[in-house]
Amino acid sequence: MRRLVHLARALNCKERYDGTKLKLNLTGSASLRQQREYEDSLNKNVGKSDSFASVNEDTKWGDLLAANPWLETTPLVVKPDQLIKRRGKLGLIAVNKNIQQVKEWVDARMGKDQKIGAAVGKLRNFIIEPFVPHKDNEEAYVCIYSHRTADTILFYHQGGVDIGDVDSKALKLDVPIGQNVTAAEITSKLLVNVTDDKKQRIANFIYALYQSYVDLYFTYLEINPLVVTADSIYVLDLAAKLDSTADFVCRPKWGEIDYPPPFGRDAYPEEAYIADLDAKSGASLKLTILNRNGRIWTMVAGGGASVIYSDTICDLGGASELANYGEYSGAPSEQQTYEYAKTILNLMTSSPKHPQGKILITGGGIANFTNVAATFRGIITALREFQPRLVEHNVSIFVRRAGPNYQEGLRKMREFGSSLGIPLYVFGPETHMTAICGMALGRRPIPQACNVEFATANFLLPGGQEQQDQKSDAASSGDSSRGGANGALKSHGFNDAQSSSAVDGRSVQKMFTNRTKAIVWGMQTRAVQSMLDFDFICRREEPSVVAMVYPFTGDHKQKYYWGHKEILLPVYKKMQDAINKHKEADVLVNFASLRSAYESTLEVLDYPQIRTVAIIAEGIPENMTRKMIVAAQAKGVSIIGPATVGGVKPGCFKIGNTGGMLDNILHSKLYRPGSVAYVSRSGGMSNELNNIISKATDGVVEGVAIGGDRYPGTTFMDHILRYQADPDIKLIVLLGEVGGVEEYEVCEALKDNRITKPLVAWCIGTCAGMFTSEVQFGHAGSCANSDRETAAAKNKALREAGAYVPESFDTLGDLIGSVYQELVKTGRIVPVKEVPPPTVPMDYSWARELGLIRKPASFMTSICDERGQELMYAGMPISDVLNKNVGIGGVISLLWFQRSLPPYVCKFFEMCLMVTADHGPAVSGAHNTIVCARAGKDLVSSVVSGLLTIVSI
Repeated sequence: MRRLVHLARALNCKERYDGTKLKLNLTGSASLRQQREYEDSLNKNVGKSDSFASVNEDTKWGDLLAANPWLETTPLVVKPDQLIKRRGKLGLIAVNKNIQQVKEWVDARMGKDQKIGAAVGKLRNFIIEPFVPHKDNEEAYVCIYSHRTADTILFYHQGGVDIGDVDSKALKLDVPIGQNVTAAEITSKLLVNVTDDKKQRIANFIYALYQSYVDLYFTYLEINPLVVTADSIYVLDLAAKLDSTADFVCRPKWGEIDYPPPFGRDAYPEEAYIADLDAKSGASLKLTILNRNGRIWTMVAGGGASVIYSDTICDLGGASELANYGEYSGAPSEQQTYEYAKTILNLMTSSPKHPQGKILITGGGIANFTNVAATFRGIITALREFQPRLVEHNVSIFVRRAGPNYQEGLRKMREFGSSLGIPLYVFGPETHMTAICGMALGRRPIPQACNVEFATANFLLPGGQEQQDQKSDAASSGDSSRGGANGALKSHGFNDAQSSSAVDGRSVQKMFTNRTKAIVWGMQTRAVQSMLDFDFICRREEPSVVAMVYPFTGDHKQKYYWGHKEILLPVYKKMQDAINKHKEADVLVNFASLRSAYESTLEVLDYPQIRTVAIIAEGIPENMTRKMIVAAQAKGVSIIGPATVGGVKPGCFKIGNTGGMLDNILHSKLYRPGSVAYVSRSGGMSNELNNIISKATDGVVEGVAIGGDRYPGTTFMDHILRYQADPDIKLIVLLGEVGGVEEYEVCEALKDNRITKPLVAWCIGTCAGMFTSEVQFGHAGSCANSDRETAAAKNKALREAGAYVPESFDTLGDLIGSVYQELVKTGRIVPVKEVPPPTVPMDYSWARELGLIRKPASFMTSICDERGQELMYAGMPISDVLNKNVGIGGVISLLWFQRSLPPYVCKFFEMCLMVTADHGPAVSGAHNTIVCARAGKDLVSSVVSGLLTIVSI
């Protein structure tokens, strides 16, 4: 994830009198000492002094002058230090001032509101630097930025705020991934318009700057202006973005990084608390407070889903009332979900009441592997704790969720809602994901009862499919009353004969078949069992997983189910052994952590038999990802991910946890191929697409989630061109998002008829332009760095290129259905005939958790129960024991008498304890005597053991 930091405080006025030598302190003086070694490599070519002083609301001027005596003897420059651009034009810079003038200037602005564009914020941080005069012709411009294939260095021999369109003016030098640049190349390609006497110094400076850019994992670095005098180089202003996911690599070099919020949005302690939880957890927990006094609060599961909920709320006119953006995903525990929910509820109920009451939207897509019931238990605990305050603030709660064990989660939420005292509406996958937004804002009616389409237990019996199959048949063979995509199909010259196996002059092979074999890296037993169960219901002859690699144990075998039978899969310590013993495997599903995914992927690229690698881990540094992409392309290997759940080819193969549990796989008809293929960034939303497509069409033929990171291993076009070449695929669905430019490649392919099949496309993140400050969404890549990367611009471009683009995500399913019906009507699609899948038994542990079966306990206690998330004393949760302050006497009554006794009895127990409490040697002696006697020793020996214990003490 890219995070914005200031290195020498962003973009000043045209005069450019203020300047210091280049500082690689990332957030101010606190990090300066830790960056000294990186300054040295650059400061050989820059000016003399790196003095600067930071001022905030707590600064005492006397202490500041004592620590920085140069402030009283040097002409000064002062400006805000809050990620504000164009400060000179805004009148937010003062140059050539003495310390008294600086103090007066700062005091007049400290804590005052400042409007910049649509954002309004208070000025709280300023920086004071030495004033260095220079001439306009001594200014230059330098910028380094990263993209998928290279790092680009821009240089222009003029600088300043009036530089204009620097992209068209500046000279460019691309440094391909994995290669370096020399000072000679910089001189010959970038410094053409620089006088000879300055070329060598500037070339050496840019070379050193680029080395530090790479070494410190920057993703963007801009200097404007770079001042080059006769004897020195000064950096007057420099802003940069760091790849925050590289913290585990660069922490010794970075030190502690404090990422400031965008101007117009204050940093809240609650945000820091959630960020700390996120850093300590394998799950993903995000929270951004947009409007502390807002009416609409969200608690959404899934990075992609959280963006779509924000989009929908803004589309319905709720942008000004949206209080927060956030998401939880990656299977957080019950306790983590409780902490997350508690934080949001505390924020919601600590702000002023709203005359219309407040709204809490607890939504999410269809989870792939998150236990919905476990997360809901945490949310329910938090709701119970805040019940009085929720009633006081007149809060209405709307819930929509699906995924593993969702029925139990929704049941518990409904039961709790009946006693909560406020409106609580609960919906499952039978309701469109974002429908609850319209209900919450009064734009659509709230149904009194919902038809639950499917239940987990139904996958035990193939007959449980019959009702769903009848609905599907009706949808497939029904009339085209929805209008057939505005009554006309955009064919782009499509005909079946054009769907060849060659695209752009190269052969396109199918990525997965019903004979695909995979090796799984990591001890992911549940994911492997899920893959095997999928294989079984698809009627594969053999399991798709042939081996596992886990370097932290020796070679052994693991037991799994293949339908009703048990089979053994080998687990190898070394990748080489797995590859050599299973030559038929051509896919690696890599569950390695973000710290080891890079090395394990590069290792497997050395084996030519591997043609596809799926990288599940989220948070791999961008530089590492780009190197993996280059290495994979050189070997002809396709990478799915990073930060993905994987992909699925119904009837053939699925990656890891894709598709969720068997009930959802059956519900979405992923056990047999349909006619529609999709490609998505979000893994969670890919499962929602499975649901949407199965309702609107005859089902999915292939689906891939390329991953939410900035640089996915394969792009939208890589997969769409495969879909174009596959005659079994009749309709393509693209779900893009804000950030990146990959969707424009699709636009070009539509225009030049490389894509001729009907394409339905939508880019999520349209709400980004409605916020007054920049928001980093749940995916690392979902942040627009330019207008061209916004979701609105992409949707417009896709629509103009000839794709079917709905008005919002709410109508995506309707548009897919209408295009599909038109294809059926014209005979291009013959709906798939339903074939019931084989019966698959449910695992005992999961059936018991769902409450479908019961079995007498092997061990039973009525006193203390440690099996759940929380310790129980005679049926009382330990949290209640602590909150109700039952004391030692109350605990004894629960443990000894299995019930809560009256207070006077508990007081008596405590008096007895006070009288008999003896921690001296006699107690240990008596204990040893008892132990020896119970062990069968004679009386004398037992007594002596106790006496000797006392003596030794």
